[in-house]
Amino acid sequence: MKILLKVLMLLGLTLAPVAHLNAEVFLTLEEAKQTLWQDTPMKEVAIKLTPQEMKSIHSASKIRVWSNTFKAWKTETGGWFLVDQVVGKHEMIDMAVALTNEGKIKGLRVMRYVESYGDEVKHPKWLAQFIGRDNSEHLKLDRHIDNISGATLSCRHITDGVNRWTHTWDQILRHK
Repeated sequence: MKILLKVLMLLGLTLAPVAHLNAEVFLTLEEAKQTLWQDTPMKEVAIKLTPQEMKSIHSASKIRVWSNTFKAWKTETGGWFLVDQVVGKHEMIDMAVALTNEGKIKGLRVMRYVESYGDEVKHPKWLAQFIGRDNSEHLKLDRHIDNISGATLSCRHITDGVNRWTHTWDQILRHK
């Protein structure tokens, strides 16, 4: 009887509906570089934050730094191209970020979005709200940045990401 029960449980698990993931790649790494920096030459820079640097960024941005590494390229004009992630509602959103040599957001793009809804955050018109922003003010959703109904958590987390990236520039990248 126990064996039959286990078999039925396993069958039930294999027949259970699987959540539909709507993973969509909008830009490859090379397309993101081209979109944000055109043909500006850049060189990859290995970034590995120390625990103290992570704490410093967290303290300045009020946003927790989850990983001590991210992909970064420094342009010959002193700007930066970053590839990093933020949380959507449940899944990670891959982001490409361009920072000027003054630490201002030059542009950002969603590279990959996995959630089943809320992908309106990829639209350039919404992302344009961040252009020119730097670490001089702590951006807040609904105060400085417009929210998108149905994508509130993704909007909030991208806003938090911008705060973290501009403070990462101020605390770490501008000294490299």
